[in-house]
Amino acid sequence: MSSLASCIFCKIVKGEIPSQVHPLSLFDIFKLIETESILAFMDIGPISRGHCLVVPKYHAAKLSDLPDDQMSEILPALKKLAIATGAENYNILQNNGRPAHQEVDHVHFHVIPKPADAGDKEGLVVGWPGQKTPMDEIKKTFEEIKSKL
Repeated sequence: MSSLASCIFCKIVKGEIPSQVHPLSLFDIFKLIETESILAFMDIGPISRGHCLVVPKYHAAKLSDLPDDQMSEILPALKKLAIATGAENYNILQNNGRPAHQEVDHVHFHVIPKPADAGDKEGLVVGWPGQKTPMDEIKKTFEEIKSKL
């Protein structure tokens, strides 16, 4: 595991973040899943009931920085958590960079249950400003991306 001394998620992974209301660390109180490469725990600033996080133990700021061998346990954990919340509807969210709303510079994934009747009051509220893009522009972008794969 790589880590940065100031990274809050690295501190949580190591059990160094104590709770102000409990002698055990938040890690001990709210840990949901732990494997060799990931830790899943409750979000302490949830936007819906059951909002939780999956954090690779390896410190990487963005998904593109995370080595492939550190990714294999992430998706199964996300699936287990989505099922365990009991939510029929949910979002899996992962942000990369401040302009993309990443607040902690350690790659992480949110499982955010969305109650069917919540509207904009609970869970993730997403605006999706679709852009009218000519097909030739989409084709050009496709070719640029495909050439790098």
